[in-house]
Amino acid sequence: MDALIPFPHRQSAHCESGVTSNLLLFHNIACSEALAFGIGEGLFFGYLPFIKINKLPLTTFRCSVGSIFGKVTKRLGVTVGRQKFRSQAKAMAALDEKLDQGIPVGCQTGAYWLPYFPPAFRFHFNMHNLVVIGRDKDEYLISDPVFEDVVRCRRDDLQRARFAQGSLAPKGAMYYLESVPTSPDMAAAVRQGLAAVSKTMLRTPVPFLGTRGIGFLADRLEKWPKKLGEEQALLYLGQLIRMQEEIGTGGGGFRFMYAAFLQEAAELTGIAPLGSLSERMTLVGDTWRRFAVSGARLCKGRAKAGDSYGELAGILRECAQAERGIYADILQLLH
Repeated sequence: MDALIPFPHRQSAHCESGVTSNLLLFHNIACSEALAFGIGEGLFFGYLPFIKINKLPLTTFRCSVGSIFGKVTKRLGVTVGRQKFRSQAKAMAALDEKLDQGIPVGCQTGAYWLPYFPPAFRFHFNMHNLVVIGRDKDEYLISDPVFEDVVRCRRDDLQRARFAQGSLAPKGAMYYLESVPTSPDMAAAVRQGLAAVSKTMLRTPVPFLGTRGIGFLADRLEKWPKKLGEEQALLYLGQLIRMQEEIGTGGGGFRFMYAAFLQEAAELTGIAPLGSLSERMTLVGDTWRRFAVSGARLCKGRAKAGDSYGELAGILRECAQAERGIYADILQLLH
């Protein structure tokens, strides 16, 4: 073994929040994935019909990729080193140098080129985060938080993944923690994360973001069959459900993560009513999942009574109303 760092690998629901949590734990900061997700303002919603992926509208259920790690480290007073490269050889040499120094290295990669991903889960997504924790001859040991155990990856495969081409190309991006405070103010960071998400979801002025965006999507979805035709409407709906349930942890899953964050926030801040808001957010996650299940039946031609575009729009409006109440209550509790 050329280099092996005793890194605390923990499987996570989502790559970026998992990498953030595990890197902090390596430096003796106890930060769960849920805390990282909440402090980093992971929760979001946007329906962006003017941005197309495979000629279909983009729906996002989380903040921009990379901002969770950036906001968590900033709010906890952590200094971060970041590098990007033009030369692939220099990028791999820089990675080896950090490993030899005993420093675990976060890398942005193209998931499609990571051979340890099962074929069914390999798609062109250039913002997959992982931590390289060791080197054994021509292989790297990787703490990929979406996998149960540490995995191995050949040097040429990792290099290809670090320099994947296309949208949001990683360009060999790597990052690592340089200095960490002994006792970061976790409660203050939690309060900042709570306030920021709530304000974004409630007060974004444009109609296609935040809770307004959920209602905006509901209005559009209800008109899809008449406006687009049945075949195209099903393609739009299938894309929406894929964005919700298969990319990252999506709509329902992120709401469950945020519910876990609210539970921990109640203890860290001493604001006990956040615990009951956690229960309400869990119910919101259930509602998002109900939307996905009903929509999937419609897409597969297995619709039951009540599986219609009108009913689906109604479920989205339930989500919007419930989330508005939660964020408004959070802001009231923080004052």
